[in-house]
Amino acid sequence: MGATRGNLKAAAQRPWDLAASPLVDVVSAGLFARRPNRFVVEVEVDGRYVLAHLPNPGRLWELLLPGRRVLLAPGGDAPGRKLPYAAVAVVREGVTVPLHTQKTNDAAYFLLHRRLVPGLEGARVLKREVALGGRRFDFLLRDGRGEILLEVKSCTLFGRRLAMFPDAVTERGRRHLEVLAGAAATGLRCGVLFLVHSPRPSLFLPDYHTDFAFARAFAEYREKVFYRALCLSWTEDLRLEGVVREAAIPWDVLEGEGRDRGAYVLVLKLPQALRLRVGSLGERAFPAGWYLYVGAAAKDLSARLSRHLRKGGKSRHWHIDYLREASLSCAAIPVRTADDVECDLAAAVGAIADGCVARFGSSDCSCPGHLFHMREDPLRNPAFIGVLQHFRMDRPVAAWEQGGPGR
Repeated sequence: MGATRGNLKAAAQRPWDLAASPLVDVVSAGLFARRPNRFVVEVEVDGRYVLAHLPNPGRLWELLLPGRRVLLAPGGDAPGRKLPYAAVAVVREGVTVPLHTQKTNDAAYFLLHRRLVPGLEGARVLKREVALGGRRFDFLLRDGRGEILLEVKSCTLFGRRLAMFPDAVTERGRRHLEVLAGAAATGLRCGVLFLVHSPRPSLFLPDYHTDFAFARAFAEYREKVFYRALCLSWTEDLRLEGVVREAAIPWDVLEGEGRDRGAYVLVLKLPQALRLRVGSLGERAFPAGWYLYVGAAAKDLSARLSRHLRKGGKSRHWHIDYLREASLSCAAIPVRTADDVECDLAAAVGAIADGCVARFGSSDCSCPGHLFHMREDPLRNPAFIGVLQHFRMDRPVAAWEQGGPGR
């Protein structure tokens, strides 16, 4: 793994050549303002705000940050209404990241035709859109050894060196793996091609933080289903450029880190200021805004997070239980790891927060507190997103290079 595969610009051109023709026709660009719902974004274009269809249901926390450059195509069919634009890409720190998930297969078709997918250089496409086991798969291929069923996934989540999929829970993706593994048991070769929309990563893993079930299935079926992750580079007019590079899968990182344990951050919203009695801490004042709580679970992390997300019907055991009952909403962000990172994570969050609630959640350590206040939404704050990227993606890679996480 990791070998460089061909130069796109040197390839002979055809009408659908993505080195010569764009994946989508970009007609305008603007700055990201907000995301009213999963399928609509608001973008500032030349001093006015326009709505655009977002053809990507992922969380996209790392991409859709205020002020990020968004590339727009004409027309967008958002559920229930027609919009003047579709948001087809975002520029993140100089990297153009396509957002149009339905166009990913066009890129995959191009790569397959140009024999740029490792292990599939001799395969030709027999059919696009193949039904099997109540699911639809992207390609049926054939090479000298027979037929191959191939699913394609678009990967927009990446750190400095590691790319991960998915960025949101995907029951559909997990079921795809199950059906592929079942088909492989009958003798059909089956695989998943992950197209990473950045040239920077050299490693790829399932996002065991976000979708633990998908990551477990990914590992469980590795002997039956083959995986390939290719890193792509796109111009701002959405043409492929440069080389296609394969990202290696560090299986020992997944084995060491991808278990149901580790640290977490709860993001809670308090719509108005209040005074609240918090167990042994007594009465405390809580200004309106967002709160970030850092905790940890040595085992059964999923169950711990489910408990935190549930409102009512539980005893108040931890300090956070009191604030959870008063909060308007709660999001749980796990950081699965074999290492004890709770206090380091709390320190990193505290460094970018607007304030700390003294001794809240830190009765068993020397930290000033594990609850932090932010006046603005942290999920729109690049500094907080950077903290998540470090602990979820960059730190595990660094630990692995130094001898392996959890060792």
